[in-house]
Amino acid sequence: MSYLVAANWKMNKTVGDTLEYLDLFLPSVKDLMKIEIMIAPSFTALSSASIRLDAAKKEGEYNVKLGAQNMYYMEKGAFTGEISPLMLAELEVDYVILGHSERRHIFGERDDLINKKVVSAVEHGIRPILCVGETIEEREQGKTLSVVERQIRNGLAGVEKDMVYIDIAYEPVWAIGTGVNATPQQAQEVHRFIRSLINEISKGNDQKTRILYGGSVNEKNARDLTKEPNIDGFLVGTASLDPEKFYKIITEVMEV
Repeated sequence: MSYLVAANWKMNKTVGDTLEYLDLFLPSVKDLMKIEIMIAPSFTALSSASIRLDAAKKEGEYNVKLGAQNMYYMEKGAFTGEISPLMLAELEVDYVILGHSERRHIFGERDDLINKKVVSAVEHGIRPILCVGETIEEREQGKTLSVVERQIRNGLAGVEKDMVYIDIAYEPVWAIGTGVNATPQQAQEVHRFIRSLINEISKGNDQKTRILYGGSVNEKNARDLTKEPNIDGFLVGTASLDPEKFYKIITEVMEV
């Protein structure tokens, strides 16, 4: 199971910005096949990014996958503003980020909706990255593990047998975009708990599911975090917007 370093650009970069970024970034990661890289641009840039990545793969060896930042669970219907799994599949999207804290806390997405999205993604051959994590208030109240357990059990209901096709991203809400990341020890504690929980939910698949860390990951802290045995990669936000910084994070992971 290779490490996964994933970029979540959130509501940043136009189509032009995306293509400029890929033109700068892709040459630097050519032939880096031992690590998997995923980039999730804005929805408006998915089509152009898909075409650019497809062209790159015809020119050489690239292990760069395309991701989407969200997805609705229905294939079609009267759901204004939503994106269906069929639309993503048509663009050859490999990954979809689901349950991100911003979707939970800003847009009010609940565990049952996120679960429907996870189930739908698996059914349509798109690999979900299920995001979980606690707020600062929940951590201070000693609820970190109970919150993470609830989010995982509810989010994975009905797809326990499919864990080999699912990744988990632990993103403490208090560390996202704040510049304050969890210490390697704090991250390892939660990742170890998630690993044991996956083994309980889907016996024997705990080593087949990657557990990523997200929350102010950058080129300075990536190496120390990667040294922890249960951290299998990163979901990177702000630092991934700069192709040089994102590449540096990738190289830090490779050197561990």
